Amino acid sequence: MTLLVVSMTLVPLMDSFGKLLSTEEGIAPASVALGRFGGQIMFLGIGFVGLALIGRGVTARPEVLWVHLARGFFHGSASLLFFVALKYMPLADTIAVFFVEPMILLVLSAVFLGEHVGWPRRIAAVVGFGGALLVIQPSYELFGPVSLLPLATALLFATYLLFTRKFGVDDHPMTMQLWSGVGAVGTALVFISIGEAVNAGDYQFTLPDSRAAVIYFLAIGLISTGAHLFIVAAFKLAEASILAPFNYLEIVTATVFGFFVFDEFPGSLQWLGIVIIVSTGLFIFFRERALERRAELELASRDIAQPSARPPA
Repeated sequence: MTLLVVSMTLVPLMDSFGKLLSTEEGIAPASVALGRFGGQIMFLGIGFVGLALIGRGVTARPEVLWVHLARGFFHGSASLLFFVALKYMPLADTIAVFFVEPMILLVLSAVFLGEHVGWPRRIAAVVGFGGALLVIQPSYELFGPVSLLPLATALLFATYLLFTRKFGVDDHPMTMQLWSGVGAVGTALVFISIGEAVNAGDYQFTLPDSRAAVIYFLAIGLISTGAHLFIVAAFKLAEASILAPFNYLEIVTATVFGFFVFDEFPGSLQWLGIVIIVSTGLFIFFRERALERRAELELASRDIAQPSARPPA
């Protein structure tokens, strides 16, 4: 739980640095995404070398390379669009809309994985999406179509998780992060190439030209690498049923950073949307957990009811 709390504090801090790079330092959001995943590759590379030097080496060769490159494409696209949204939208609003991702994942799992989704979960997903629209509505009046980007981010990230669930392999977390980072860097370079060709400012290549920008880039790379490794470690040490509700701390810490760093604070309509999103997300989670426990109890009761097999006399 401590690892996940630390992670949910670090991730909005990383987003804050990304917002500072685009709003204060004039770095294009696509270049922020490129630096974020480039830093991830660099710090993981240092980690691989360090483990090798102390005799606890981890293989950097994945079982199935294309799986992680594809995961990197979805993750890289999601992060890039998220950084574009952060440039224009308040930090807490952007993250709040992104949290419809569990509802989207629920729908995608039913469509593409054939998982059963009952009516209560379907209704919860629709209500959660309605909460996101409450957050988007004032933002759309101020920022226009860019306020829809967190929804696109949620869809891409849910696809990234869906892809991992369907095609994931048993690689070391550092190996998975390394090669998904490579895929994300490649994705960012494609976006930047198109942005340069059509002269789209948010998707162009921008180099840092100040000490602060360099520090922000290094912080983003270090924080993103550490936070995601902490998340993986947390879910290895404790059950998802204990940890999942702590994910919503990210909205709280994002609100704190948004207020103190950018003087941003959600309005009453945004707060209503945030409460709806969090409530429906927690409802889906706890209902899933209750169904799992019921299935476990039914299986245990059947095992008790059946007489044990005895060898013939």
